[in-house]
Amino acid sequence: MASPPPSAGPARLVVLVSGSGTNLQALLDAIGDGPEGFGARIVAVGADRSGIVGLERAERAGLPTFVCRVKDHATREEWDAALAAGTARFRPDLVVSAGFMKIVGKEFLARFGGRFINTHPALLPSFPGAHGVRDALAYGVKVTGCTVHFVDDGVDTGPIIAQGVVEVTEEDTAEGEAALHERIKEIERKLLVEAVGRLARDGYRIEGRKVHLGHVGE
Repeated sequence: MASPPPSAGPARLVVLVSGSGTNLQALLDAIGDGPEGFGARIVAVGADRSGIVGLERAERAGLPTFVCRVKDHATREEWDAALAAGTARFRPDLVVSAGFMKIVGKEFLARFGGRFINTHPALLPSFPGAHGVRDALAYGVKVTGCTVHFVDDGVDTGPIIAQGVVEVTEEDTAEGEAALHERIKEIERKLLVEAVGRLARDGYRIEGRKVHLGHVGE
């Protein structure tokens, strides 16, 4: 699978958030020097709830926002279709899950499969799911980290774009999980910015489970 034909100018990003939006802020800061240098610009920010800091960050940056709440729809499928339609309005080249805490469904992936990017606080395929940091600590690993990957219809099973490593120290215990998670988040923000920039600037192709960065056809 090759990357979609790019828009004229920098790639168009829709970013989805559920909370504080620190990954969104990292992208905003990286693009701050100019979308031409970064290769992409954020055209809208979507959320699954209102009143969150992530939306405030978007509004301060002058970006359009939209909210699509699960509870406003009769079924999860209807919510998924509404999220897909709301995202599609902004004609994104790439969609970035920046701490978006909902699993999308068939309609969303039908529109944005191979273009929807997520992060996970572990070195996939190890420790998928909602408790990657806790599960890695419980297993006794000496290193963990984070993964930037494309989303497919599994749980953290999509093709891997990039990974970053974080050492687990003797001080990292189940009680101190938050400290390790914070170190992972620092690497995650940098890795996400680098990965999105490269995908946007250089293009990519997906062959099986492998993501090849670089202009398609080279």
